[in-house]
Amino acid sequence: MGWIRAMARGILAAAVLLAGCSGAAPRPGPAAWERGPLTFVTAGDLTRYLAPLVAEWNRAHRDEPVTLVELPDTADETRAQMLSELRSGSRRFDVLNIDVAWTSEFAAAGLIRPLDPGRFELGALLPPVVDTATFDGRLYAVPYVTNAGLLYYRTDVLAAAGERPPRTWAELARQARTLAPRHGLDGYAGQFLPYEGLTVNVTEAVQSAGGTVLRDDGTRVGVDSDAARAGLAFLADGLREGWIPEAALRYDEEASRAAFEAGRLLFLRNWPYVYTDANGPGSRVAGRVGAVPLPGLDGPGTSVLGGSNLAVSARSRHAATAADFIAYLTSEPVQRDVLVRGSLPPVRASLYDDPELVASHPYLPILRRSVLAAVPRPKSARYEQVSLAVQAVGQDVLARRETPEDGVRRLARELTAISGGR
Repeated sequence: MGWIRAMARGILAAAVLLAGCSGAAPRPGPAAWERGPLTFVTAGDLTRYLAPLVAEWNRAHRDEPVTLVELPDTADETRAQMLSELRSGSRRFDVLNIDVAWTSEFAAAGLIRPLDPGRFELGALLPPVVDTATFDGRLYAVPYVTNAGLLYYRTDVLAAAGERPPRTWAELARQARTLAPRHGLDGYAGQFLPYEGLTVNVTEAVQSAGGTVLRDDGTRVGVDSDAARAGLAFLADGLREGWIPEAALRYDEEASRAAFEAGRLLFLRNWPYVYTDANGPGSRVAGRVGAVPLPGLDGPGTSVLGGSNLAVSARSRHAATAADFIAYLTSEPVQRDVLVRGSLPPVRASLYDDPELVASHPYLPILRRSVLAAVPRPKSARYEQVSLAVQAVGQDVLARRETPEDGVRRLARELTAISGGR
Protein backbone atom coordinates (compact mmCIF):
# COMPACT_ATOMS: atom_id res chain seq x y z
CA MET A 1 0.00 0.00 0.00
CA GLY A 2 3.09 2.27 0.29
CA TRP A 3 3.08 2.95 -3.44
CA ILE A 4 -0.46 4.32 -3.21
CA ARG A 5 0.54 6.78 -0.48
CA ALA A 6 3.60 7.81 -2.48
CA MET A 7 1.51 8.38 -5.61
CA ALA A 8 -0.98 10.45 -3.60
CA ARG A 9 1.83 12.60 -2.21
CA GLY A 10 3.15 13.10 -5.73
CA ILE A 11 -0.21 14.12 -7.10
CA LEU A 12 -0.72 16.54 -4.21
CA ALA A 13 2.72 18.09 -4.71
CA ALA A 14 2.10 18.50 -8.43
CA ALA A 15 -1.23 20.16 -7.76
CA VAL A 16 0.33 22.61 -5.33
CA LEU A 17 3.13 23.38 -7.78
CA LEU A 18 0.67 23.88 -10.62
CA ALA A 19 -1.44 26.20 -8.51
CA GLY A 20 1.66 28.21 -7.57
CA CYS A 21 2.86 28.49 -11.18
CA SER A 22 -0.55 29.53 -12.48
CA GLY A 23 -1.04 32.20 -9.81
CA ALA A 24 -4.33 30.61 -8.70
CA ALA A 25 -5.69 32.04 -5.42
CA PRO A 26 -6.83 29.74 -2.58
CA ARG A 27 -10.56 29.07 -2.55
CA PRO A 28 -12.18 31.48 -0.06
CA GLY A 29 -13.76 30.02 3.07
CA PRO A 30 -17.51 29.95 3.81
CA ALA A 31 -17.45 33.37 5.52
CA ALA A 32 -16.12 35.00 2.34
CA TRP A 33 -18.83 33.40 0.23
CA GLU A 34 -21.52 34.77 2.60
CA ARG A 35 -20.58 38.39 2.00
CA GLY A 36 -21.72 40.57 -0.87
CA PRO A 37 -24.52 42.81 -2.19
CA LEU A 38 -28.04 42.52 -0.79
CA THR A 39 -31.61 43.16 -1.80
CA PHE A 40 -33.84 44.48 0.97
CA VAL A 41 -37.56 44.02 0.36
CA THR A 42 -40.29 45.82 2.27
CA ALA A 43 -43.82 47.11 1.98
CA GLY A 44 -44.19 50.57 0.47
CA ASP A 45 -42.43 53.26 2.52
CA LEU A 46 -45.18 55.83 3.01
CA THR A 47 -42.97 58.35 4.84
CA ARG A 48 -39.94 57.94 2.53
CA TYR A 49 -37.49 57.49 5.39
CA LEU A 50 -35.89 54.19 4.33
CA ALA A 51 -34.00 55.27 1.22
CA PRO A 52 -31.70 57.65 3.16
CA LEU A 53 -30.92 54.90 5.70
CA VAL A 54 -30.01 52.48 2.91
CA ALA A 55 -27.92 55.17 1.21
CA GLU A 56 -26.00 55.72 4.44
CA TRP A 57 -25.21 52.00 4.63
CA ASN A 58 -24.11 51.99 0.99
CA ARG A 59 -21.68 54.88 1.51
CA ALA A 60 -19.96 52.88 4.25
CA HIS A 61 -20.15 49.50 2.48
CA ARG A 62 -19.29 50.11 -1.17
CA ASP A 63 -18.46 46.43 -1.76
CA GLU A 64 -21.72 45.26 -0.14
CA PRO A 65 -24.40 47.70 -1.36
CA VAL A 66 -28.07 47.21 -0.57
CA THR A 67 -30.80 47.60 -3.17
CA LEU A 68 -34.17 48.65 -1.72
CA VAL A 69 -37.26 46.99 -3.25
CA GLU A 70 -40.66 48.39 -2.24
CA LEU A 71 -43.78 46.27 -2.67
CA PRO A 72 -47.41 47.52 -2.33
CA ASP A 73 -48.16 49.28 0.95
CA THR A 74 -50.98 46.90 1.94
CA ALA A 75 -50.01 43.96 4.13
CA ASP A 76 -51.94 41.31 2.18
CA GLU A 77 -50.41 42.23 -1.19
CA THR A 78 -46.90 42.50 0.26
CA ARG A 79 -47.18 39.10 1.89
CA ALA A 80 -48.50 37.49 -1.31
CA GLN A 81 -45.65 38.85 -3.42
CA MET A 82 -42.98 37.86 -0.88
CA LEU A 83 -44.35 34.32 -0.60
CA SER A 84 -44.60 33.94 -4.37
CA GLU A 85 -40.97 34.94 -4.80
CA LEU A 86 -39.66 32.81 -1.93
CA ARG A 87 -41.65 29.70 -2.82
CA SER A 88 -40.41 29.85 -6.41
CA GLY A 89 -36.87 29.22 -5.17
CA SER A 90 -35.74 32.67 -6.27
CA ARG A 91 -32.62 34.20 -4.71
CA ARG A 92 -33.80 37.73 -5.50
CA PHE A 93 -34.51 38.77 -1.89
CA ASP A 94 -31.94 38.66 0.92
CA VAL A 95 -33.39 40.65 3.84
CA LEU A 96 -37.15 40.78 4.31
CA ASN A 97 -39.12 43.30 6.37
CA ILE A 98 -42.06 41.11 7.40
CA ASP A 99 -45.12 41.65 9.55
CA VAL A 100 -44.60 40.17 13.01
CA ALA A 101 -47.50 37.79 12.41
CA TRP A 102 -45.74 36.18 9.43
CA THR A 103 -42.58 35.09 11.26
CA SER A 104 -43.94 31.73 12.40
CA GLU A 105 -45.47 30.96 9.00
CA PHE A 106 -42.30 31.82 7.05
CA ALA A 107 -40.11 29.92 9.52
CA ALA A 108 -42.29 26.80 9.51
CA ALA A 109 -42.19 26.76 5.70
CA GLY A 110 -38.38 26.95 5.66
CA LEU A 111 -38.40 30.27 3.81
CA ILE A 112 -36.25 32.17 6.32
CA ARG A 113 -33.19 30.95 8.19
CA PRO A 114 -32.53 30.78 11.94
CA LEU A 115 -30.33 33.57 13.33
CA ASP A 116 -27.66 33.65 16.01
CA PRO A 117 -29.18 35.51 19.01
CA GLY A 118 -25.71 36.54 20.17
CA ARG A 119 -25.23 38.60 17.01
CA PHE A 120 -27.91 41.14 17.99
CA GLU A 121 -28.62 43.40 20.97
CA LEU A 122 -31.85 41.68 21.94
CA GLY A 123 -31.53 42.72 25.58
CA ALA A 124 -31.89 46.37 24.58
CA LEU A 125 -35.31 45.78 23.02
CA LEU A 126 -38.78 45.97 24.55
CA PRO A 127 -39.33 42.43 25.93
CA PRO A 128 -42.65 41.58 24.21
CA VAL A 129 -41.31 42.33 20.72
CA VAL A 130 -38.58 39.68 20.93
CA ASP A 131 -41.20 36.97 21.35
CA THR A 132 -42.69 37.84 17.93
CA ALA A 133 -39.36 36.96 16.28
CA THR A 134 -39.13 33.40 17.59
CA PHE A 135 -40.64 30.12 16.42
CA ASP A 136 -40.26 26.66 17.91
CA GLY A 137 -37.75 27.98 20.43
CA ARG A 138 -35.40 29.56 17.86
CA LEU A 139 -34.76 33.13 16.69
CA TYR A 140 -35.83 33.53 13.06
CA ALA A 141 -35.91 37.32 12.82
CA VAL A 142 -34.97 40.51 14.67
CA PRO A 143 -37.61 43.06 15.73
CA TYR A 144 -37.37 46.26 13.70
CA VAL A 145 -40.42 48.40 14.51
CA THR A 146 -43.24 47.75 16.91
CA ASN A 147 -46.85 48.85 17.07
CA ALA A 148 -49.77 48.82 19.43
CA GLY A 149 -53.25 50.10 18.73
CA LEU A 150 -54.23 53.39 20.37
CA LEU A 151 -57.56 55.15 20.78
CA TYR A 152 -57.48 58.60 19.20
CA TYR A 153 -60.06 61.15 20.28
CA ARG A 154 -61.09 64.76 19.76
CA THR A 155 -59.81 66.65 22.78
CA ASP A 156 -62.03 69.67 22.06
CA VAL A 157 -65.24 67.64 22.03
CA LEU A 158 -64.51 65.85 25.31
CA ALA A 159 -63.31 69.06 26.95
CA ALA A 160 -66.51 70.88 25.96
CA ALA A 161 -68.52 68.15 27.66
CA GLY A 162 -66.25 68.07 30.70
CA GLU A 163 -65.45 64.39 30.10
CA ARG A 164 -62.32 62.28 30.21
CA PRO A 165 -61.28 59.77 27.53
CA PRO A 166 -63.03 56.39 27.95
CA ARG A 167 -61.38 53.52 29.82
CA THR A 168 -64.14 50.96 29.24
CA TRP A 169 -66.34 49.91 26.33
CA ALA A 170 -69.41 51.20 28.15
CA GLU A 171 -67.87 54.68 28.45
CA LEU A 172 -66.76 54.63 24.81
CA ALA A 173 -70.23 53.58 23.62
CA ARG A 174 -71.98 56.22 25.72
CA GLN A 175 -69.72 59.07 24.55
CA ALA A 176 -69.83 57.92 20.93
CA ARG A 177 -73.61 57.66 21.07
CA THR A 178 -74.32 60.96 22.91
CA LEU A 179 -71.44 63.41 22.36
CA ALA A 180 -70.60 62.75 18.72
CA PRO A 181 -74.04 63.72 17.28
CA ARG A 182 -73.92 67.10 19.07
CA HIS A 183 -70.94 68.00 16.89
CA GLY A 184 -72.14 66.35 13.69
CA LEU A 185 -69.66 63.48 14.08
CA ASP A 186 -69.76 59.73 13.80
CA GLY A 187 -68.84 58.00 17.03
CA TYR A 188 -66.15 55.38 16.53
CA ALA A 189 -64.32 53.45 13.82
CA GLY A 190 -61.55 50.94 13.44
CA GLN A 191 -60.39 48.92 10.43
CA PHE A 192 -63.32 46.70 9.50
CA LEU A 193 -62.67 46.01 5.83
CA PRO A 194 -62.12 42.24 5.40
CA TYR A 195 -58.30 42.12 5.35
CA GLU A 196 -55.58 41.73 7.99
CA GLY A 197 -56.79 44.88 9.74
CA LEU A 198 -60.10 43.21 10.54
CA THR A 199 -58.23 40.25 12.03
CA VAL A 200 -56.40 42.70 14.29
CA ASN A 201 -59.57 44.54 15.35
CA VAL A 202 -61.50 41.34 16.09
CA THR A 203 -58.54 39.84 17.98
CA GLU A 204 -58.20 43.02 20.06
CA ALA A 205 -61.89 42.94 20.93
CA VAL A 206 -61.61 39.30 22.06
CA GLN A 207 -58.45 39.97 24.06
CA SER A 208 -59.85 43.14 25.62
CA ALA A 209 -62.70 41.08 27.07
CA GLY A 210 -60.19 38.62 28.55
CA GLY A 211 -60.28 36.00 25.80
CA THR A 212 -57.97 34.54 23.19
CA VAL A 213 -58.23 33.16 19.66
CA LEU A 214 -55.57 30.43 19.82
CA ARG A 215 -53.65 29.19 22.83
CA ASP A 216 -50.04 28.23 23.43
CA ASP A 217 -48.16 27.68 20.18
CA GLY A 218 -51.22 28.18 18.00
CA THR A 219 -52.35 24.55 18.00
CA ARG A 220 -55.13 24.82 20.60
CA VAL A 221 -58.33 26.77 19.93
CA GLY A 222 -59.45 29.15 22.66
CA VAL A 223 -62.05 31.28 20.92
CA ASP A 224 -65.19 29.43 22.11
CA SER A 225 -65.66 31.60 25.21
CA ASP A 226 -67.90 34.23 26.76
CA ALA A 227 -65.08 36.73 26.28
CA ALA A 228 -64.99 36.16 22.53
CA ARG A 229 -68.76 36.53 22.32
CA ALA A 230 -68.57 39.78 24.31
CA GLY A 231 -65.86 41.15 22.03
CA LEU A 232 -67.79 40.47 18.84
CA ALA A 233 -70.99 41.77 20.42
CA PHE A 234 -69.29 45.07 21.31
CA LEU A 235 -68.49 45.73 17.65
CA ALA A 236 -71.77 44.36 16.29
CA ASP A 237 -73.81 46.42 18.76
CA GLY A 238 -71.96 49.57 17.72
CA LEU A 239 -72.99 49.08 14.11
CA ARG A 240 -76.54 48.09 15.03
CA GLU A 241 -76.96 51.11 17.32
CA GLY A 242 -75.31 53.47 14.84
CA TRP A 243 -72.40 54.86 16.86
CA ILE A 244 -70.13 52.89 14.53
CA PRO A 245 -70.98 54.12 11.01
CA GLU A 246 -71.69 51.65 8.21
CA ALA A 247 -68.87 53.32 6.26
CA ALA A 248 -66.42 51.79 8.74
CA LEU A 249 -67.05 48.38 7.16
CA ARG A 250 -64.99 49.71 4.23
CA TYR A 251 -62.19 51.26 6.28
CA ASP A 252 -58.57 50.15 6.28
CA GLU A 253 -55.83 52.07 8.14
CA GLU A 254 -55.57 54.89 5.63
CA ALA A 255 -59.31 55.30 4.97
CA SER A 256 -60.06 55.46 8.68
CA ARG A 257 -57.21 57.91 9.26
CA ALA A 258 -58.51 60.14 6.48
CA ALA A 259 -62.02 60.11 7.98
CA PHE A 260 -60.68 61.12 11.39
CA GLU A 261 -58.43 63.85 10.00
CA ALA A 262 -61.32 65.21 7.93
CA GLY A 263 -63.22 65.78 11.18
CA ARG A 264 -65.83 63.05 10.72
CA LEU A 265 -65.08 60.89 13.80
CA LEU A 266 -64.99 61.40 17.55
CA PHE A 267 -62.95 58.23 18.22
CA LEU A 268 -60.59 56.14 16.09
CA ARG A 269 -58.64 52.97 16.76
CA ASN A 270 -55.40 53.05 14.74
CA TRP A 271 -51.62 52.69 14.91
CA PRO A 272 -49.20 55.28 16.40
CA TYR A 273 -48.21 56.82 13.05
CA VAL A 274 -51.60 58.56 12.99
CA TYR A 275 -50.69 60.85 15.91
CA THR A 276 -48.07 62.78 13.95
CA ASP A 277 -50.16 62.83 10.80
CA ALA A 278 -53.39 63.94 12.50
CA ASN A 279 -51.58 66.81 14.18
CA GLY A 280 -49.73 67.84 11.05
CA PRO A 281 -50.38 70.08 8.04
CA GLY A 282 -53.48 69.18 6.06
CA SER A 283 -55.36 67.71 9.00
CA ARG A 284 -58.55 69.56 9.94
CA VAL A 285 -58.23 68.37 13.53
CA ALA A 286 -54.56 69.30 14.10
CA GLY A 287 -53.98 70.41 17.68
CA ARG A 288 -57.19 68.78 18.84
CA VAL A 289 -56.11 65.14 18.94
CA GLY A 290 -55.32 63.02 21.98
CA ALA A 291 -54.38 59.36 22.35
CA VAL A 292 -54.94 56.82 25.14
CA PRO A 293 -54.68 53.03 25.45
CA LEU A 294 -57.55 51.05 23.99
CA PRO A 295 -60.52 50.59 26.35
CA GLY A 296 -61.75 47.13 27.26
CA LEU A 297 -64.73 45.39 28.78
CA ASP A 298 -64.04 46.39 32.40
CA GLY A 299 -60.96 48.62 32.09
CA PRO A 300 -58.00 49.19 29.79
CA GLY A 301 -58.03 46.83 26.82
CA THR A 302 -55.29 44.75 25.23
CA SER A 303 -53.86 45.70 21.87
CA VAL A 304 -52.53 43.32 19.30
CA LEU A 305 -48.78 43.68 19.07
CA GLY A 306 -48.04 44.96 15.60
CA GLY A 307 -44.88 45.99 13.82
CA SER A 308 -42.36 44.22 11.65
CA ASN A 309 -39.34 41.94 11.95
CA LEU A 310 -36.24 41.61 9.78
CA ALA A 311 -35.51 38.13 8.44
CA VAL A 312 -32.95 36.57 6.11
CA SER A 313 -34.14 34.51 3.15
CA ALA A 314 -33.19 30.85 3.41
CA ARG A 315 -31.74 31.14 -0.12
CA SER A 316 -29.68 34.29 0.44
CA ARG A 317 -26.08 33.88 -0.74
CA HIS A 318 -24.83 36.65 1.54
CA ALA A 319 -26.18 35.80 4.98
CA ALA A 320 -23.20 37.29 6.87
CA THR A 321 -23.70 40.67 5.25
CA ALA A 322 -27.45 40.34 5.80
CA ALA A 323 -26.88 39.89 9.55
CA ASP A 324 -24.67 42.98 9.60
CA PHE A 325 -27.34 44.99 7.78
CA ILE A 326 -30.01 43.87 10.26
CA ALA A 327 -27.73 44.87 13.15
CA TYR A 328 -27.33 48.28 11.49
CA LEU A 329 -31.09 48.80 11.10
CA THR A 330 -31.68 47.89 14.76
CA SER A 331 -28.84 50.03 16.13
CA GLU A 332 -29.69 52.97 18.39
CA PRO A 333 -28.98 55.79 15.87
CA VAL A 334 -31.02 54.14 13.13
CA GLN A 335 -33.86 53.29 15.50
CA ARG A 336 -33.99 56.97 16.43
CA ASP A 337 -34.35 57.83 12.74
CA VAL A 338 -37.09 55.20 12.39
CA LEU A 339 -39.12 57.27 14.87
CA VAL A 340 -38.07 60.81 13.87
CA ARG A 341 -38.06 60.38 10.08
CA GLY A 342 -40.43 57.47 9.66
CA SER A 343 -42.96 58.15 12.46
CA LEU A 344 -42.71 54.46 13.34
CA PRO A 345 -42.34 53.16 16.91
CA PRO A 346 -38.83 51.85 17.58
CA VAL A 347 -38.06 48.59 19.36
CA ARG A 348 -35.23 50.04 21.50
CA ALA A 349 -36.56 50.47 25.06
CA SER A 350 -34.27 53.40 25.95
CA LEU A 351 -35.77 55.65 23.28
CA TYR A 352 -39.15 55.70 25.04
CA ASP A 353 -37.53 57.54 27.99
CA ASP A 354 -35.52 60.01 25.91
CA PRO A 355 -36.65 63.54 26.99
CA GLU A 356 -36.08 65.04 23.54
CA LEU A 357 -38.08 62.33 21.80
CA VAL A 358 -40.90 62.45 24.35
CA ALA A 359 -41.13 66.23 23.87
CA SER A 360 -41.60 65.82 20.11
CA HIS A 361 -43.65 62.60 20.37
CA PRO A 362 -45.74 62.98 23.55
CA TYR A 363 -47.60 59.72 22.97
CA LEU A 364 -44.44 57.64 23.61
CA PRO A 365 -45.12 56.90 27.32
CA ILE A 366 -48.68 55.80 26.46
CA LEU A 367 -47.39 53.69 23.59
CA ARG A 368 -44.78 52.03 25.80
CA ARG A 369 -47.49 50.98 28.25
CA SER A 370 -49.61 49.68 25.40
CA VAL A 371 -46.73 47.71 23.85
CA LEU A 372 -45.74 46.15 27.17
CA ALA A 373 -49.35 45.03 27.70
CA ALA A 374 -49.95 43.97 24.09
CA VAL A 375 -50.34 40.36 22.94
CA PRO A 376 -48.99 38.98 19.63
CA ARG A 377 -51.37 37.57 17.05
CA PRO A 378 -51.63 33.76 17.12
CA LYS A 379 -48.34 32.02 16.41
CA SER A 380 -49.37 29.52 13.79
CA ALA A 381 -47.62 27.82 10.92
CA ARG A 382 -50.98 28.22 9.14
CA TYR A 383 -51.44 31.86 10.03
CA GLU A 384 -52.89 32.82 6.64
CA GLN A 385 -55.77 30.37 7.09
CA VAL A 386 -56.30 31.51 10.68
CA SER A 387 -56.49 35.15 9.63
CA LEU A 388 -58.86 34.45 6.75
CA ALA A 389 -61.20 32.54 9.09
CA VAL A 390 -61.22 35.43 11.60
CA GLN A 391 -61.90 37.92 8.81
CA ALA A 392 -64.77 35.92 7.34
CA VAL A 393 -66.54 35.46 10.66
CA GLY A 394 -65.83 39.03 11.75
CA GLN A 395 -67.26 40.41 8.51
CA ASP A 396 -70.46 38.38 8.82
CA VAL A 397 -71.00 39.32 12.46
CA LEU A 398 -70.33 43.03 11.92
CA ALA A 399 -72.61 43.06 8.88
CA ARG A 400 -75.25 41.39 11.10
CA ARG A 401 -75.55 38.34 8.87
CA GLU A 402 -74.61 36.19 11.85
CA THR A 403 -74.99 36.62 15.62
CA PRO A 404 -71.90 36.84 17.84
CA GLU A 405 -72.93 33.52 19.42
CA ASP A 406 -73.16 31.74 16.07
CA GLY A 407 -70.04 33.46 14.80
CA VAL A 408 -67.94 32.25 17.74
CA ARG A 409 -69.17 28.66 17.31
CA ARG A 410 -68.39 28.76 13.59
CA LEU A 411 -64.96 30.26 14.16
CA ALA A 412 -64.14 27.61 16.75
CA ARG A 413 -65.07 24.86 14.26
CA GLU A 414 -63.00 26.38 11.46
CA LEU A 415 -59.94 27.00 13.64
CA THR A 416 -60.15 23.46 15.00
CA ALA A 417 -60.01 22.14 11.45
CA ILE A 418 -57.10 24.45 10.59
CA SER A 419 -55.10 23.56 13.68
CA GLY A 420 -55.53 19.84 13.26
CA GLY A 421 -58.44 19.07 15.53
CA ARG A 422 -57.36 20.56 18.86
